Amino acid sequence: MAPVPTATVRGIEVHYRRSGAGPRLLLITGTGSSLRESAVLLEPFAEVFDLLAYDQRGLGETTVPDRPPTMADYAADAAALADSLGWNSFRVVGISFGGMVAQELAVTWPERVERLALVCTSPGGTGADGAALSSYPLHELDDLPLEERVRVGREILDRRFTDDWLADHPSDRFIADVFEQRVRAPRTDEQRRGERLQLEARRHHDVLDRLPAISCPTLVAAGRYDATAPPANSEAIAARVPGAELRLYEGGHVFFFQDPTALPDIVGFLSGAP
Repeated sequence: MAPVPTATVRGIEVHYRRSGAGPRLLLITGTGSSLRESAVLLEPFAEVFDLLAYDQRGLGETTVPDRPPTMADYAADAAALADSLGWNSFRVVGISFGGMVAQELAVTWPERVERLALVCTSPGGTGADGAALSSYPLHELDDLPLEERVRVGREILDRRFTDDWLADHPSDRFIADVFEQRVRAPRTDEQRRGERLQLEARRHHDVLDRLPAISCPTLVAAGRYDATAPPANSEAIAARVPGAELRLYEGGHVFFFQDPTALPDIVGFLSGAP
């Protein structure tokens, strides 16, 4: 068996995967996601790009850090991993929590990001009307009893996911079942610790006032029925990133698996194709 590619990045061993050919694209995955769980999502991007994806600190095969990381740490990990491969500039797609990391990356090193897609994510902070622009507090969800965590998690995945809706929409039923299996999957204490560290960092995410620093072409993509990262949060991002384009899709937090136009749109935008 071929050795798992790893890079020593900022004092931790980062497990990564590089595949495909074309423009350089860094893909940053969501809360609790590892490369193994994200394989089906990587394929459409690897068909067009030189794709770099990785397990974020504390997840998958990457080291669980000793100290609590910040959102700046997650962004610095991404930049350092790119450095280790000789990538001075690249395109970025960030999904959910990965979109939060991608925002932090793009406001800190705007000169390195060539094109940016922010998918089902939030800027943090508070809007002019006083409304919070954070994603659902998953650290609170994580504290609930298992059965309640399954129920609430399904509801915030897609606002339409009632029993009646799922009975009439088998593809959405499949998505809900996969989500439930993931929530119920056994974890080691070390896996739980890594996931919890990510949730604690996530709760402090706030780049709202720094978003005007992003200088590359940017696509903000959201699901109309997403109750984890509501469309209003994407609207707030698009309003603050100069020249950003907002697109809404038919689906919830994983609209890219629900709306067949979503992934081709995102890939096309990142490739620079019309």
